[in-house]
Amino acid sequence: MKIDDLEGKCVLVTGASTGIGAAVARAFADQGAHVAIHCNAGTEAARALADELRAQGRRAFVLQADLARRGAAAGVVDEAAGLLGGLDILVNNAGSLIARRPFLEGDDALVDAVFDLNLRAVISGCQAAVPHMKRRDGGAIINVGSIAAVEGGGPGAGFYAAAKASIHALTRHLARDLAASRIRVNAVAPGVIATPFHAATPPERMEAMRKSVPMGRVGEPIDCVGAFLFFASAQLSGYVTGQTLHVNGGQLMA
Repeated sequence: MKIDDLEGKCVLVTGASTGIGAAVARAFADQGAHVAIHCNAGTEAARALADELRAQGRRAFVLQADLARRGAAAGVVDEAAGLLGGLDILVNNAGSLIARRPFLEGDDALVDAVFDLNLRAVISGCQAAVPHMKRRDGGAIINVGSIAAVEGGGPGAGFYAAAKASIHALTRHLARDLAASRIRVNAVAPGVIATPFHAATPPERMEAMRKSVPMGRVGEPIDCVGAFLFFASAQLSGYVTGQTLHVNGGQLMA
């Protein structure tokens, strides 16, 4: 389906070299948007994706940065806006479990690493994006939460769950704070999705999670795409802000 008001929009997707981020970047390009693709380690995959989007006639740029570094997210946002000629839509997708570790074995270094990437980078990126969006009389911020934010996370994922719960709360706060500036802020909370995020998840754990999904399967990145396009389009969701849309095959019904 063609969504008319996404044509020509300037979009930054963080963590977009693979998985959900790559699927979302590709979907925006399919709608006629121009896309900045952020990556950290996956530079080669990000460049291949950018080449694919340029072949469709879209402007696509690759921006590499470790968003866990203080100030890096703001720098990526500003660079993306400069390359694209503005910023209409920010998708804060970059995130990682960092490491599975029982709660009592977690140390300050792990807590800092998890929160720096999954929460502080989102805060910094949003702060940097707002002035660019105000210059365009509004925009859309889409944060990526998680089913873990509601369920508390699986074994060894407590700090990640806490950071994602903070994302859900931050989304609601920003929605109120930025409504007068015509900036809508929403979140997509994926469940179990087959991406590199789960590369280290033991097969037996993946099978247990699959069995817990009423639809009987693990999700694919493409299953998440519609939620992002919906939140990005004022045509479809112009009166929607501060919401979290769960994409999990019925595993969690909130």
